[in-house]
Amino acid sequence: MTVVALLSVAPVIEDSMASEVAAAVEALEAFDVSYETNSMGTVIEADDIDTLLAAVGAAHKAVDADRVSTFLKIDYKRARDERAREKVDAVERELRLRDYDLLLPV
Repeated sequence: MTVVALLSVAPVIEDSMASEVAAAVEALEAFDVSYETNSMGTVIEADDIDTLLAAVGAAHKAVDADRVSTFLKIDYKRARDERAREKVDAVERELRLRDYDLLLPV
């Protein structure tokens, strides 16, 4: 089974958070997870929930600040495997179908 999560870890500070966010993302390297960082967070995939939660804990602890804000959203489909890329591909297929429908004469 695959566990997919959206993680956002950031220090609560006035200045740039880039260095601390990079430390959190770098902490994921020690775990058997794949991840992709974007402007709103990091999408993480793991084969099991324990690995994912351990990686999230390490990312949270990697931020060196008096106050750290962490947001975690988990999608755990226990009955089947579905990678994050497959979810994105499904949405993109739907968009292409809608674009195609717009081209059909009425």
